[in-house]
Amino acid sequence: MYKDKTILALIPARGGSKRLRGKNIRSLNGKPLIAWTVEEAMKSGYVDNVAVSTDDRKIAAVSRARGAAVPFLRPARLATDSASGMDVLLHAVDWFEKKGKRYDLILLLQPTSPLRTRADIDNAIRLLFSKKAGAIVSVYKSGHKPYWSDTLPKNRCMKDFMKGSGFKAGAPERYTLNGAIYLGYSDYIRRHRGFIGQKTFAYVMPEERSVDIDNEFDFWLAGRALKKHK
Repeated sequence: MYKDKTILALIPARGGSKRLRGKNIRSLNGKPLIAWTVEEAMKSGYVDNVAVSTDDRKIAAVSRARGAAVPFLRPARLATDSASGMDVLLHAVDWFEKKGKRYDLILLLQPTSPLRTRADIDNAIRLLFSKKAGAIVSVYKSGHKPYWSDTLPKNRCMKDFMKGSGFKAGAPERYTLNGAIYLGYSDYIRRHRGFIGQKTFAYVMPEERSVDIDNEFDFWLAGRALKKHK
């Protein structure tokens, strides 16, 4: 709880990852991937409940062993490639509300962001209140300049590359969503059916803690970064 507002940390983790099989419980530097997120959420001084939404009994067992609640198994319709992340979130929120437990704030923490820390979580919560925001979403300053990018024809000829691409010296910095933290008031999330709205503000994280695991290279990179930070 922070400033009399209750906070649910929700970790979505389905079992059917196609690109990296068993990704959420695959060992990363000696512990299951999901454990990195569960443990940092459990350390938060403000989070009231850390819950995992999963359809997979193995993920559920690993999550419970690390201290998270797994009060239900997600229905199969919400465990497909086409299932909406917002439908998954609202299903969990509705489940708790039907049990008589309504949380003021929802903190969505994807297990594919293992470098997010307890400090990031607590700082994002404090930022929401200092900004009088409806939601906070984490980003990082992008090192890649989009102004240096352009499309290529099928034959990959570059004769027209970047002509009219809008490149300007001294162009403003760009920021990229890193998937680590999504935080918002329950009513705000329902109203916008998401976290982005007129009262959403960015929590800026360093690029080195913004790895979002989607493939083998990301997994390797996260392992290297965790060793460095440790």
